[in-house]
Amino acid sequence: MNSLRRGFANLQTLMDSRASRSEQNNNLETPAADRGAPTGPNSSQQLLHVECQVAVAVTTKVKIHVSTVDPYDVRKLCSTQIVKRSEDGEYRASVCCSIDSKLQRHSRMEVRLYREDDLRSHSSRSCLGFTSFSIRDLLRSKEPCCSLKLRTMDGVNEVGDVTVSRLQLEEETEDKCPENKSAVLCDALHGSVQDKENSPMMRAALCSQVCKLYRFQTEDHRWLLVREQMSETPLSFSLPKQLLSALIREHTDRVAEVKALGDLSPHWDGLRHDAVTHSLQLIGCYQQTQAELHCLSTASCFKASSSKSDRHLQFIPTNLHSQRMEVTGPGSSGVWYEVITFGAPADHHQAFKHGGLKRLLIKHTDHTHSSAPFSRDESCRAKRLLAAAAQLQPLVFGLAEQLLSVSMEADPNRLQDVLDDLREQTSLFIQALNDDLVKVALQDMNSRAGSGSSHLHGNGLLCEVSPGDQEGAPQDDTQNREEEWDRTWVNVGKSLDCITAMVERLQERQRHLQEQPSPEQQESSGETKSQHTASPSSFSSSSSWQEQLLPLVVTLRDCVREAVTTARAAMTFVVLQGAVAATVARGPTQIVQRRHAVFSQGLSAIVCGFMLKLFGGLEDPEFLQQLLSVGILAQFEGLLSTYGEELGMLEDMEVGVADLSSLAFAITEAQSERPDDLQPTLTGAWGDFVVEVPLPSESFRSLPEELKAGRLIRVEPVLFNIGINQHQSLAERFGDSSLQERVNQQSCERLRVYCNKLREKLPNMAGIQSLLDLLSSLDRSIEAKKRKNVEVLWLAASVCRKVNGVRLTSCKSAKDRTAMSVTLEQCMILREQHTLSQQQFSSALDNMRRDGCRTENVQKNIGTRKFAFSSVQLLTFPKLYRPPDGSYG
Repeated sequence: MNSLRRGFANLQTLMDSRASRSEQNNNLETPAADRGAPTGPNSSQQLLHVECQVAVAVTTKVKIHVSTVDPYDVRKLCSTQIVKRSEDGEYRASVCCSIDSKLQRHSRMEVRLYREDDLRSHSSRSCLGFTSFSIRDLLRSKEPCCSLKLRTMDGVNEVGDVTVSRLQLEEETEDKCPENKSAVLCDALHGSVQDKENSPMMRAALCSQVCKLYRFQTEDHRWLLVREQMSETPLSFSLPKQLLSALIREHTDRVAEVKALGDLSPHWDGLRHDAVTHSLQLIGCYQQTQAELHCLSTASCFKASSSKSDRHLQFIPTNLHSQRMEVTGPGSSGVWYEVITFGAPADHHQAFKHGGLKRLLIKHTDHTHSSAPFSRDESCRAKRLLAAAAQLQPLVFGLAEQLLSVSMEADPNRLQDVLDDLREQTSLFIQALNDDLVKVALQDMNSRAGSGSSHLHGNGLLCEVSPGDQEGAPQDDTQNREEEWDRTWVNVGKSLDCITAMVERLQERQRHLQEQPSPEQQESSGETKSQHTASPSSFSSSSSWQEQLLPLVVTLRDCVREAVTTARAAMTFVVLQGAVAATVARGPTQIVQRRHAVFSQGLSAIVCGFMLKLFGGLEDPEFLQQLLSVGILAQFEGLLSTYGEELGMLEDMEVGVADLSSLAFAITEAQSERPDDLQPTLTGAWGDFVVEVPLPSESFRSLPEELKAGRLIRVEPVLFNIGINQHQSLAERFGDSSLQERVNQQSCERLRVYCNKLREKLPNMAGIQSLLDLLSSLDRSIEAKKRKNVEVLWLAASVCRKVNGVRLTSCKSAKDRTAMSVTLEQCMILREQHTLSQQQFSSALDNMRRDGCRTENVQKNIGTRKFAFSSVQLLTFPKLYRPPDGSYG
C-alpha cells in the first residue's frame, strides 16, 4: 500500500467560489458560485482534507468529482486528476475544501465516479456510481475514516466501496501511511493562511483570491503540501487614477508657469502657445478618462482581456493578478513564491498600425532633430532664479534709492545702516543669480543661433528666425552677451565697492570736520584761514553728499538691471525649453498618451510585486539592507512574438519597462490599519515619481533607520522576451527577431551590473557567489541565438529569485501563454527547491494546467475553462509549454 502511495501524486484542490462547470451527459447541475464571496484571506474558513479510496470493478481511467449537496443548492467543489487503477485494483485521490459560509457543517458531500474512455471527448464520459455523507458526521467521528458504498445512479446496485478519511498531516516516515499523520502541518498551513494572509497589509495589496491545494511526493517519499493562490489587486485601478491626477496637476502647473513669463518675443510666444496647447489637450483627455473611471464600480479590481482595447481603460493593466505558491514540507513552515502576471503593457486602443512606442519615438526624434533638453532639476533651478530676480531686484533698487535719500540728511550713522542693508541684499542677489546655469543656457542659445530658420507655431504664426534673434535673443550677438555675463558680475561688485568707498570717504571727511576747532578758537590761537584747505560748509552740504553718490548708485542699478535682463532671458529659455521638452518635443499628444498609458499599466504591476516582496521580507535584515544598498530588481518576462501586432506590443513594452527605472519607493508609517490608510500613494511628476508604501506602526518601527527616515528605494527593471507561438516561427524563418535579441542583450548587461553592485555591497549574502555561474549561463544562452530559446527565460527568472527581485510575466493578455509559463515555473521550483520527484513533475504540471488557478483565470476572461490554443498551434510551441489534452480548444 505504501509503495503504491509513494508512486502516486495526489491532487488536492481548494473550493473556488468563482464559477463551476456544468457536467455533460449526467443529470447533475453545477451552477456558478457567488462571485462576491471569494475564498482566502477575505473570508473566514476552515480547511477540510478528505481522501477517497475507491474500489470498483472497472479497468479504465476514471475521474472523481466532489460536490456539496444542500436542499436548494448543488455545487461542484472540485475534481481530481484523471486517475489510473493501481495494482491492488483501487483508485485513490484527495480533495481539499473550505468550510465557510457557503459550505456549512450540516451540508452533505457527494462523490461521483466517472469513466474516461476518451480523454479528449467529454461526450463519452459516463457515471459509474455515487455516494454521499454528512460533513458534520465526518468531523464528529472518532474514527479516522469511514466506509461507504458506491451505488449506481438509481441507488439500487452496489458497484464498489468508498473509504473517506480526514487527512491529518505530519512528517511522514516509511512506516506511516497518510491516514495516520498528525495535524502539525495542516495547522501550520492554516495559521499561515488565516493570520499572515489575512493581515491588513495583504488586504491592501490583494483581493478576490482563488486557491487550489495539491499534495505531491518528493524524491525521498515525503509529502509536500502546495497551495496555489491567484489574486486580483485593488492597485489595478487605484494607481492609474492617482497617475492621471498627477499628470493633470503637472500639466496644469506647466501652463501656469509659462503663462507667468509675461510678454515674450514672437518666437518665444509661439513656443509658449505650442506648449500650452499640448498641455491643455492632455489635461482634457485625462480628465475625461478620469471621470469615466470614477463612474465604474468602486470595487473594480480587474480588467478582462476582452476589454484591453477600450479607450477609457487605456491606463488600466489587462488581467493583472498575483500568482503565488506556498510550499509546506514536513517539519517546515511555508515558503512563498510570487509572480505578477498581466497583459503586456501596451496601448491596444491606439493599436499598432504604425508600430509601438520604440519605433514611434525614433521616427519623431529623427524628424525633429531636437537637442537634449534641460533636466527637470535645471528647469526647477531656472524657475527659482526667475523668482529670486523678481524678489531681489526691487529690494536692491529700493535700498539704493534709500541711500540717496539718507545722504540728504548728512547723518553718517544712518547712512552706514542703509549701506549695510544694501551690501547684504546685493550679496544675496549675486549668490542667487550668478549661476552657471545662466552661462550654459547662453551657450545653448548661441549654438542655436548659428543659422536662420522658420517655424510654424500652433497659433498660426510663422516666425522667420534670424541668427540674431534665434530663440528670442535680442539683435546683438548672443556670443557677446555670453562674454558680457562674466563682466556683468564684476561690474556689480565694483559698483558696490565704489559706493562703499565713497560713503567711507564722506564719513571720514565728516569726522575730520568735526575735529577741526571753531572760528573763535582759530582767531584766539592766531591761526590763519590759509591753513584751512577747504570750506567747512562744503563738507557739511547734504546736496554735495547726494551729488557724489548719485552716479555710483545709477551705475549699480544699471549693472543689476543688465544682470537681471540677461538672467531672465536665459532662464526663460530654460523654462520654455523644459516645457517644450515635456510636451511638444515628446511627440504628438497621441504618442505622449500612449507612453503614459503603457507606464501606468506597468506601474500597477510593479507596485503590487514590490509590496508583496516587502511584506514577505520585513523580518529579513539582509533583504532590507539590499533595498537600501542597490534597490529592487524587477524582471519582466515577455512571451510576445516579433511578428505582426505583437511586435508593436513589444516595442511598447520595451519603452514602458525602461520608463519604470525612474520610479522609486519610500516606506512610510500608516496612520492606522484601515484599508485606505494602507494603500500606496503616488507623488512627484513624470520622470520622478515616488510610490509611498505605508506600513502599520509595529512593522514600521522595526525597519532600519534609513528607511524610516524616507530613504528612497530605486527600481532596476529588466526585460527578457522569447516568443514561443506560431507567429514567432514565422518571424524566425521569414521575418526579423533583432528587437528581441537587442532587448535580451541589453537587459543581460543591466542585470550583470545590478548583481555586481549587490556583490560589492553585500558580499556575504546567501547564494551570492552562485550568481556568477547563472549569469555566465545566461550570457551563453543569449549569444547562442537559438530559436525559441526559453532557457533564457528560465535563467533570468532564477537570477531574479536569487536576488529577491520582483518577477513579472506577460503575454498578449496574460491568459494562455502566461498560464503555461507560470505553471511550468511553479513545477520547476518544486523540483529544484523542494525535491519534487522526477516521476511526479509531468503529472504535477498537467494537474496545475488542467485544474489549477489559471483555468479560473481563463474562465473569468472569456467564460470558458479551456485555453485558447489549437492542436496545430501547439505543434510550434516548446514541449514544456503545451497544455494537457482536454484543457484547450
